[in-house]
Amino acid sequence: MISLYIIVAKRGLFVNIFDAHCDVLMKMFNNPSLSFDSELLQLSYGALQAAGKVQCFAIYIPENVHPDMKFMAALSQVQLFHERILSKKDIIFVQSKYDIDLLREGQIGAILTLEGCDCIGNDVLKLQTLLRLGVSSVGLTWNFSNLLADGAMEERGAGLSGFGKQAVRVLNENSITCDVSHLSEHGFWDVIDLADHVIASHSNVYRLCPHPRNLRDEQIKAMIKRHSMIGITFVPQFLTAGKEAAIKDILNHIDYICSLGGENNIGLGSDFDGIDYTVAYLASYRDYSRLINELGKFYPAALAEKIIWSNFSENFYK
Repeated sequence: MISLYIIVAKRGLFVNIFDAHCDVLMKMFNNPSLSFDSELLQLSYGALQAAGKVQCFAIYIPENVHPDMKFMAALSQVQLFHERILSKKDIIFVQSKYDIDLLREGQIGAILTLEGCDCIGNDVLKLQTLLRLGVSSVGLTWNFSNLLADGAMEERGAGLSGFGKQAVRVLNENSITCDVSHLSEHGFWDVIDLADHVIASHSNVYRLCPHPRNLRDEQIKAMIKRHSMIGITFVPQFLTAGKEAAIKDILNHIDYICSLGGENNIGLGSDFDGIDYTVAYLASYRDYSRLINELGKFYPAALAEKIIWSNFSENFYK
């Protein structure tokens, strides 16, 4: 990973990485024999050791899990987080901004998040249980509808239900972030009105790539006004249409948000291990050096450092 440090020497750039989304837990859940050391993972322990500082690990329950078993599947992923991620001696469970600030040289912070509330059904106690187990950020939906709201790919496009609004109040009471990635546009605006703290952990710009999962200009401006973070994601179909995605496409989405006044609101949310197709020359966490070096070519060192690290490290928690 020597190339990761090229811009340290040339530009004085601090190279800690904060990545706001990955699906390692889901991949381990689907393949119980998979260890965090496996090179079959796009984000493995060795790669994280070489370049990472804070990584968010999402609980995501695959759609083929029976509804009656989804909460147990969520608990299973919490157990995997403890057994296979936190068991590494240099990985620290992060549950607050204070925990990030306490990380020492060589330590890596691991944040537990929830991607979609299908697993709680209509039971707020299940949500409260996951929060007590250390979930720091909650996305109300995945792509489709559940009892809380509609997702971005749901044709109906409805907003939050009464139960969804109750869930947001629970998040507010516990100072938990509400993640609007995957929400319908209507649901997004409901969350903007109701939630105390909002992020989009892995979403891109609709104007550059008109996919329902991406954020329109008005949504981006609302996030900027609320001092909320947007994690640019490496999902090719959210970066560009009709051609192979390149690192330059990631920079285009960053440029666009900067043009709207969002240089303090941009971070990274790779979605590694949740994607089958990847950006050219950015196939895994080990390739982060290539993105960092491109950022170093085109942005002042201070801005590149914000995107890679400090915007999210300073603003993920309230």
